[in-house]
Amino acid sequence: MITHLKGKLVEKHPTHVVIECAGIGYFVNISLNTFSLIRDEEQLMLYTHLQVREDAHTLFGFAQPSEREIFLLLLSVSGIGASIARTMLSSLTPQQVRDAIANGDVATIQSVKGIGAKTAQRAILDLKDKVLKIQDIGEVSAPSNNTNKEEALSALEVLGFVRKQAEKAVDKAMIDDPTRSVEDIIKLALKNL
Repeated sequence: MITHLKGKLVEKHPTHVVIECAGIGYFVNISLNTFSLIRDEEQLMLYTHLQVREDAHTLFGFAQPSEREIFLLLLSVSGIGASIARTMLSSLTPQQVRDAIANGDVATIQSVKGIGAKTAQRAILDLKDKVLKIQDIGEVSAPSNNTNKEEALSALEVLGFVRKQAEKAVDKAMIDDPTRSVEDIIKLALKNL
């Protein structure tokens, strides 16, 4: 198993890099998250995962070991392959993936192209306990226990607003006073929408 590569950066593209190690060029698939963390330096080190299949040996590279751990956990979920896991890590940061799974946020996971409702729910169910053990990501943001906020969000969704927009408006309404009543939150949120 190839656990990491350290060598000269030969090519850099949003989906892959080529690293030369001891005269051999390795084609390494990367996520947009890793792409954004790679500087245009001559020397590069990536943590890797080698996927061996009947028809191909594919190397995936990650700027951080925590991103690789999230990738490997995603691969363990039925219905999520390497390309969908890479797409997820390109659409969301490793922290966002971890928070979404830990907090049971199906909508965030389902927002990734190629992931349906059932796969998103399966990912949360399978990985909720495991994802909290991953190091180097920091603390998981706590799920909201504010029932007034949740009730206001539900009301705004019933009125036809998209959840993400409604969340921003509700958060803005609660900045001054987090103990506002549901009615006040909805009124202020409607002004912001």
